[in-house]
Amino acid sequence: MAEIQENIIRTEYSEIMQKSYIDYAMSVIIARALPDVRDGLKPVQRRTLYDMHELGIRYDRPYRKCARIVGDTMGKYHPHGDSSIYDALVVMAQDFKKGLPLVDGHGNFGSIEGDGAAAMRYTEARLQKITQEVYLSDMDKNVVDFVPNFDETEKEPEVLPVRIPNLLVNGADGIAVGMATSIPPHNLTEVIDSVIAYMKNNDITVKELMQYMKGPDFPTGGLVVNKDDLLSIYESGTGKIKLRGKVEVEKGKNGKNLLVITEIPYTMIGANIGKFLNDVASLVETKKTTDIVDISNQSSKEGIRIVLELKKGADVENLKNMLYKKTRLEDTFGVNMLAVAEGRPETLGLKQIIEHHVDFQFDVTTRKYNSLLKKEQENREVQEGLIKACDVIDLIIEILRGSKSREQVKNCLIHGETEGIKFKTKTSQRQAGKLHFTERQATAILEMRLYKLIGLEIETLLKEHEETMKKIARYEDILANYDSMASVIIGELREIQKEYGQKRRTSIENAAEAVYEEKKIEEMEVVFLMDRFGYARTIDKSTYERNREAADSENKYVFSCMNTDKICIFTDSGRMHSVKVLDLPYGKLRDKGTPVDNVSNYDSAAEQIVYVGCLAGIRQSKICFVTASGIVKLVDGSEFEVSKRTIAATKLAQEDKVIMVQNADQMEHLVLQTKEGYFLKFLKEEIPEKKKTALGVRAIRMSDKDQAEHAYMLENRTEYEIEYKNKKVILNKLKLAKRDTKGTKIRV
Repeated sequence: MAEIQENIIRTEYSEIMQKSYIDYAMSVIIARALPDVRDGLKPVQRRTLYDMHELGIRYDRPYRKCARIVGDTMGKYHPHGDSSIYDALVVMAQDFKKGLPLVDGHGNFGSIEGDGAAAMRYTEARLQKITQEVYLSDMDKNVVDFVPNFDETEKEPEVLPVRIPNLLVNGADGIAVGMATSIPPHNLTEVIDSVIAYMKNNDITVKELMQYMKGPDFPTGGLVVNKDDLLSIYESGTGKIKLRGKVEVEKGKNGKNLLVITEIPYTMIGANIGKFLNDVASLVETKKTTDIVDISNQSSKEGIRIVLELKKGADVENLKNMLYKKTRLEDTFGVNMLAVAEGRPETLGLKQIIEHHVDFQFDVTTRKYNSLLKKEQENREVQEGLIKACDVIDLIIEILRGSKSREQVKNCLIHGETEGIKFKTKTSQRQAGKLHFTERQATAILEMRLYKLIGLEIETLLKEHEETMKKIARYEDILANYDSMASVIIGELREIQKEYGQKRRTSIENAAEAVYEEKKIEEMEVVFLMDRFGYARTIDKSTYERNREAADSENKYVFSCMNTDKICIFTDSGRMHSVKVLDLPYGKLRDKGTPVDNVSNYDSAAEQIVYVGCLAGIRQSKICFVTASGIVKLVDGSEFEVSKRTIAATKLAQEDKVIMVQNADQMEHLVLQTKEGYFLKFLKEEIPEKKKTALGVRAIRMSDKDQAEHAYMLENRTEYEIEYKNKKVILNKLKLAKRDTKGTKIRV
């Protein structure tokens, strides 16, 4: 047995990783995520449409189960999982996502509000008429190249012979590796006009093209409000389009006005409609506006209708501007017109996309008319043979009767071979020797039926030959002359425009920047209340004064603050969460309030509140931190004046936690109590001031099993008495010691 020679290739690991990653990235870019500039389709869309075409699921035939379409596509062309195929099929059927739906869906294909489509086993689909006639026609005329599928058992088209610039009409979006595409949909009528304008004048500028194609046309309508920016976007292929929803004012009951949103920005479709409703509700709850009385979503199959009921005398224009500023009723659509052109990803401007499309149309049309010309030339050859045969039909019958086999007759007709054939006369034999039909003509003569010899049939044959000659002349003219071919393409585009053209849905204008004047908040002093369950609220100071005893007994934290201030919540995890006072409900003493979890990042399941105070008081003070491992420090309160909602208030060692945070301005002594009953009292002056990001210093020496349990701040001339294991301990009378000592054990 011969030994297998070992061949070890030594190479740099980073080179293999780099090559492998580049191969993967290019595979995702070219074969998955980006559309081809010629047909504007991603591979999964192209394969799904072609498979439906092959299955015969035409617009004029019954619907078929989507599961059948998905399974067939996955088995033959797209082995990347059924979900990607079904998702692509669903999107091609959604008229609120595609300017021109390519699939006719039957069943639940989702909604504009973000509801998902039903499972593929329930839904059915078939091709739209335009898909059949504009995207998949002439597939039998060799108009596009076919390539082997993934396992080389089938053939699939490299590109579909789409006769309109689908990349512009339906747009595209996709995330590849290191790049993404985002192309808005456009109006079919306008796109065709711009293509025809380019074909008539190849030197046309983007600005001139935009006289025909004004800008994007989203299926959800709405308004594009930065018209002046569109020229640079279409020249470069990148930029930002500003979108707004369409808002109308209607008269409601009792003299109230209604703000009715009838069209939404394209970016709002899906879950963002629900987010918009929540954002409006939030504006009302946080008192950003008091003009909205009610909000209702009355949208249906007929279209979008979101109704805001306003107070009498509400400033409608200011409220509109607030919705544009504070919600997604005004949004931006990022344009990046990236597509695969000539096998590589390229960012294309409007004119470049049209150029690629027109070049593709000339290529497809050339291949189509070459195929038609070849077919007509074959017809001409046969017709001329049959006409010629009619003139010598008696001789042909004589050859047929005198021959022994089909091959003998064929050889006589093609080459004039008469050997072995019985003729009635020598003249007939001489005439037969002069016959010179082509192979195709000879086959047609042999297959010709006798009724073709009737006079009328011969006349029909002559007429057919005349028609064939006209077609050949026309096809040769189309193939030889640019203007003739351009005229054919323009004619087809006009027919598509006439049958499938639609009115523009999105308005394009230059709108002024939405200016919203927030009502100035009247600054006032309020009292903050938070109970032991973490429910917080604010009440009027006079209400608190009248009910001081009840408020103090029922709440864990009670203090005065301004309504423009922030509340700082310190937790045992060493973090500080801040909440705007205005975000808390303001009301009556007996109102329940809202959990601080709902208005901050505080997580009651993972951390415990140690101290709550208002920022105005904290920033002017020194704050004392004590941890379970006996670490202590002072921090200047100004360090907690930050814009973030959550920060690290102190640095903690592993497994440590904060047991006390307090304002130390009035403190004279600090007393620490441990689990094992040690008490240590020392002066405030011994506590160093440090940054919030630093660890503190050791306050008390403890055994490994012991830890600090409580910390008490003592003020001057104030007696503090606590109960420790049923024994009263007066903290002021404890022996004064030094920081970082063991302290005194209380005997029980």
